[in-house]
Amino acid sequence: SLVLLALSPPPSGLEAEHGTLFTTDSLLFLHELISTFNEEVDEVLRLRVSRKTHLDLSGELPSFLKSTTHIRRDPAWRVLPVPPRLQRRHVDIGDLAPCDTQRFIKALLSPAQGIQVDFDDGNCPTYHNQIRAHRSSTSHVFTDAPHISQAPVLMLRPRAWNMVEHNMMVEGRELPAPLFDFGLLMFHCGSTLFENNSGPFFYLSKVESFMEARLWNKIFVWTQQKLGLPLGCIKATVLIENVLAAFEMEEILYELRDHSAGLNCGIWDYSASFVNKFGHRQAFLLPDRSKYVNMEKRFLRSYMDLLVQTCHRRGALATGGMAAPLLPPGALSDSHSRVLAAVTRLKLLEIKAGVDGFMVYDLGLIEPMQKLFKLHTEGDNQLHQFRNDVTVTPDDLLSMPAGGVTLNGLKYNIAVGVLFINAWLAGNGHFFYRGQVEDSATAEISRSQVWQWIRHQTRLEDDSRVVSRRLVTDLTNKVMMELSARCPSASAKQKLNTAADMFLEVVLKRDFPEFITTYLNQDHTFLCSQSCGQVEALDEDTHRSKL
Repeated sequence: SLVLLALSPPPSGLEAEHGTLFTTDSLLFLHELISTFNEEVDEVLRLRVSRKTHLDLSGELPSFLKSTTHIRRDPAWRVLPVPPRLQRRHVDIGDLAPCDTQRFIKALLSPAQGIQVDFDDGNCPTYHNQIRAHRSSTSHVFTDAPHISQAPVLMLRPRAWNMVEHNMMVEGRELPAPLFDFGLLMFHCGSTLFENNSGPFFYLSKVESFMEARLWNKIFVWTQQKLGLPLGCIKATVLIENVLAAFEMEEILYELRDHSAGLNCGIWDYSASFVNKFGHRQAFLLPDRSKYVNMEKRFLRSYMDLLVQTCHRRGALATGGMAAPLLPPGALSDSHSRVLAAVTRLKLLEIKAGVDGFMVYDLGLIEPMQKLFKLHTEGDNQLHQFRNDVTVTPDDLLSMPAGGVTLNGLKYNIAVGVLFINAWLAGNGHFFYRGQVEDSATAEISRSQVWQWIRHQTRLEDDSRVVSRRLVTDLTNKVMMELSARCPSASAKQKLNTAADMFLEVVLKRDFPEFITTYLNQDHTFLCSQSCGQVEALDEDTHRSKL
């Protein structure tokens, strides 16, 4: 039968890498994977829309599902034990976009126990970046320095369901991006990772329901059978970064019980999901994140406690979020000590809550955080901490923190939103600002809060001014004057102005755009990125080739 598959030509300078990735066999595998699951991907995305519409029309709030009570009440089931390499993973390096080859190599040589190989939050999916990222990820498994069994274990994070891959079409449709990423990774290195007792291990982003976990499980089973791998060798950590998923954690583990590496909690995507699902409701006004939102607040502390309790009850690992601060140079400096103390305090809260590991961005934080785990825990993990002291109710999970909006918080959110779009326009998925790494997760919460504060005409604590279209536009112009000083050229300044215009477009929309990355990826499509990072718009018809 005729295989209907279209693939963009290689980005300039990556012809060899492109050819190595897209062999006849790998393309046939991708075609079959996509054809098999395309309709089911559409179905889970339609379920998302349907559920959101129901909540909006009914005014109801989520709760623990009555239809799955039997799963939660059954004490017998457990996830399969994870392989030895996942048993002790106190500190992973997070947000590592594998297209950044230098950082990837440094991470492989570091003392970290794992690396989040990130095609999602920390990565901008231009075609150039995707080819480099996949080549880096798959070539590592065939190198001996360091040997794959000795290097930090690779935790591969494909893009989330909201993303599409623009550079390949199967049967006339662009691909679901997570299947493109997952398929290439499994085809090229799944067997080698398994043979070296080092995987294949995955992070699954932005899962919203147990039905989505069920789909991933079917994809895992199909892929293992297709590639001749033992059932259950794929292990996945699901990121619980949506408020609706928080009510289905046991069900998500149950669906993936043969393939589960546990659950993960993170602060900013999860907080932004409240605006996504309930942002138009006054009762869910989220206050200034820089002043009033942290893991000590009831709604976030309850979410982390429930995640740890749920995982450990079922024999699954529970991991915390990523420490975004960057350590200033000079280990003896006051600023270095302050940052380290701040990270230590917040990560100690997670350790005492019972997490089995977490992530850091700065490689200099790896050893201090590993020592923190050693000092306050015993053994490889904390699976013995069942957290029977915890009883989390729907009210706990849905309790918004008290607080208002500050001028500094509003300006900070504007700056992060503008700078993220600016980075994306240059082909980068993250950037550095005020001593920490920022990525799509912090961009999500930043633009979400600005949209919501305008929507509810919230007043500033500082001077009672209303957060309005006029105020946000004026403040964006002021922030731009500060940020423009960082621009090395006229073209850089022009790009920053474009980013500011796009930011205002997002936060002033009548309806809330569900994901900023979807907005950037589909409303402002990247079809090609040159190696210098300057994005070109190419004519799609001209630059498709039939295979």
